[in-house]
Amino acid sequence: MRIKIISVGQAKRASTFCAMFDTYSKRMQWHLDTVELDARKNITSAQQEPLILNAIPDGYYVFALDEIGKTLSSPAFAKKLNVISQDFSPNICFIIGGADGLTGVVRKRADYLLSFGKQTWPHQMVRVMLMEQIYRAQQILSGHPYHRD
Repeated sequence: MRIKIISVGQAKRASTFCAMFDTYSKRMQWHLDTVELDARKNITSAQQEPLILNAIPDGYYVFALDEIGKTLSSPAFAKKLNVISQDFSPNICFIIGGADGLTGVVRKRADYLLSFGKQTWPHQMVRVMLMEQIYRAQQILSGHPYHRD
């Protein structure tokens, strides 16, 4: 499986969140690409829209992380990734928007809106949460005991 994570904003390289993200990404057996888009303080979601849309590769199934999306348990998320990779495409893209969220156009471009709950999460934390869930899905699908029910 090939995973691409597109996020608005630069990771703070010296942060604990960045170290955690790197820990999970180094454990990945699936191919992982990350793209960090412009995150100027005054950039609006409308200005981010073309940057996000242009970063989505052709032929990728697209998840957009959004508060209005659906929540999935870890096993259900793993199953969804497995079904997508077998029935649609082995290439999966995740989009993490900026502080103002995603535009309607980006939401419509997504094949699936995924939520980590109704709360607002710091951008850096969402990156780590997503990376951990992708890693967990990989482990679930390989039969590894990392995840316990």
